[in-house]
Amino acid sequence: MNVTVIGTGYVGLTTGVTLAFLGHQVVCLDIDAAKVARLNRGELPIYEPGLPDLLGEAKEHVRFTSEYGCAGLDQADVVFITVGTPSNPDGSPDLTFVRSVAQSVGERLGGRFTVIVNKSTVPIGSGNWVGSLIADAYETANGQKPNGNFAVASNPEFLREGVAVHDSLYPDRIVVGATHAQAIDVLTHLYRPILNQDFRAPKYAPRPEGLSAVPLVTTDLASAELIKYAANAFLALKISYINEVAQLAGRVGADVTQIARGIGLDDRIGPRFLQAGIGWGGSCFGKDTAGLVATAREYGLRMPIVEAARQVNYRQREWVVERLQDELKILKGRTIALLGLAFKPDTDDLRDAPALDIARLLIQRKAKVQAHDPVALGRARAEYGDLGICYCESALDTVTDADAIVLVTEWPQYRDLAWAEIKGRVRQPLVLDGRNFLSRTKLAALGFKYLGVGC
Repeated sequence: MNVTVIGTGYVGLTTGVTLAFLGHQVVCLDIDAAKVARLNRGELPIYEPGLPDLLGEAKEHVRFTSEYGCAGLDQADVVFITVGTPSNPDGSPDLTFVRSVAQSVGERLGGRFTVIVNKSTVPIGSGNWVGSLIADAYETANGQKPNGNFAVASNPEFLREGVAVHDSLYPDRIVVGATHAQAIDVLTHLYRPILNQDFRAPKYAPRPEGLSAVPLVTTDLASAELIKYAANAFLALKISYINEVAQLAGRVGADVTQIARGIGLDDRIGPRFLQAGIGWGGSCFGKDTAGLVATAREYGLRMPIVEAARQVNYRQREWVVERLQDELKILKGRTIALLGLAFKPDTDDLRDAPALDIARLLIQRKAKVQAHDPVALGRARAEYGDLGICYCESALDTVTDADAIVLVTEWPQYRDLAWAEIKGRVRQPLVLDGRNFLSRTKLAALGFKYLGVGC
């Protein structure tokens, strides 16, 4: 099938390359000419394990352009809208980019039937809105109303950064929302190799044992749009819940890791997303929970549970600083080493990263912040060079002369650091493990004071 993907962020790029790997003819469009030039040289603008290999295998079926006139819209069977929807100050999604894309697509549609897919996370009702924008733009460009030559569908993404290739090839489910039966048929055909799991699995992303088919969930437009928000909000709730329990565990002398195991074995609850720490970050949970609250407000409703989850999450970042102050008493003039900047391992994404808020709070209190990340250091320098953080090339340089070390991102290499050597480099052997990731026993044996989250 002929596919055009508009937007080459995490979702658009992974979607386009995956569909090209499956044999579809894909054009990825992005108005950032510099990014497109890099992609045409085979360079990826993001860090995502496995994606360079996938692109290498799919390169005969995918091309990149910054020009709408070269994007093949008049010949496309499917057009994906995967542009950003950042939050407005009130938490509602900013749909400026979606509007621009919808109008540009409408102006260039051909006579063949095309499915326009909202894959960007958009508020409920956006499918109808996008459809009207496309229809108006088509009529303006062609002097006549569209004659059933397009339909809008919602196909929310559930990719996890760091394992996006796996999630694209082996998703838990594929959700398609549409009111037009032909649109559902087209997208079912597009995803057939994934639904049937009959494609050749790449060596760097092996098929999970026992996976023989992927469920297809078909709904109306509004339900598909709400599924995305509801799924992310639920996962965010689960993380915030265990972090709230961790605060109580810390007060009463309990161990939240044991508590999480004890409740996670209940199959009604499950163990996933019950890892206490300094909270979630990234591009999805914060933006989507805010969007859900804003959407409810638009319809005269409140979502107090989701609002509370957000409050608990961002409170965790303040708690780190307060815990350090409890131990050090004075933060002014202290040196704090942050291990990890990306919001999670296996990505260089710094959006809503806890490390950045923690650094800001420490710098406001006149502490010196030294930070390291094995992947996101370059991006942090480029995007947050004026924040006042001292970026270090190695973890050992980061901890030198530190009054406290804070493990922010659970990169595996931090667990394997030469902690005995680190003990001789720091001013004070204090480690705050923000992910309950390091070995308390090992660090204590070396003479470190270990502080966990709720344990």
